[in-house]
Amino acid sequence: MPKFFGKKILMRIYIGEGDKYGRKPLYEALIDFFIQEGFAGATVLRGVAGFGAHSLYHTDKLLRLSNDLPLIIEVVASQEKLDNAMPTIDEMMNGGLITTETVNVVRYCNKDDNKCVMNEP
Repeated sequence: MPKFFGKKILMRIYIGEGDKYGRKPLYEALIDFFIQEGFAGATVLRGVAGFGAHSLYHTDKLLRLSNDLPLIIEVVASQEKLDNAMPTIDEMMNGGLITTETVNVVRYCNKDDNKCVMNEP
């Protein structure tokens, strides 16, 4: 298992559930891209409510059905890996928001083979 602890970058991609890349949901296309590029992992989080640049409120309440709930895709990687991926990510997106922040990875496990890497103090 590669050394995957210490200083890394957390990238968050904010999009709508209804956003597309071609005929595919954008979040699925982004996950496929991250797999193809060998990222360690990615997570898609679905919001219960939110609004974006157009201030249009989206919610999951029954009285106000929405098929465009907010999604956040989180990926942790090296700055270099994210820099190399950004042109493709930018090309795939039509709107949305991307943020990054430095994080300290202290534990990374592959549960399939029970191998864990821990950051030693």
